[in-house]
Amino acid sequence: MQARNPFNSAVVVNPLMRDVDALFRELTQPMWRQAPRERTPAADITESESGLTLQLDMPGLDAKAIQVTVEKDILTVQAERKAEPRAEGVNVRRQERAFGTLARSFALPDTVDASRVEARYEQGVLTLTLPRREESKPRVIEVKVQG
Repeated sequence: MQARNPFNSAVVVNPLMRDVDALFRELTQPMWRQAPRERTPAADITESESGLTLQLDMPGLDAKAIQVTVEKDILTVQAERKAEPRAEGVNVRRQERAFGTLARSFALPDTVDASRVEARYEQGVLTLTLPRREESKPRVIEVKVQG
């Protein structure tokens, strides 16, 4: 008789359970079997009258390793965090910190002036300032009274 595996994704119908199953399988693999993969940094986007501000968590990186590009209406952030070399005779007992490529892309709205995007990296957080185009900023129109 074969035991039923409750984590078998073929049996799981709920998408959330399927995701939990995939995570469980990934976490139970030995670290040496896990292939490097592209990771997506967490992001916060805020909006004000002057434009958008985008903040991405990218800890443990040198600012020179971060590349920000704007092509057409797509803003892309990429970086690579490389594993430190190990001295000969040093065995890894546990490795939980992630290494590899971080990447994320965002479609820019028409209201953003892509030529004036600014980037600042401080304490593991990349902050991108995306100013509004002048013509998209709200303006006050004076009402003249004739009479």
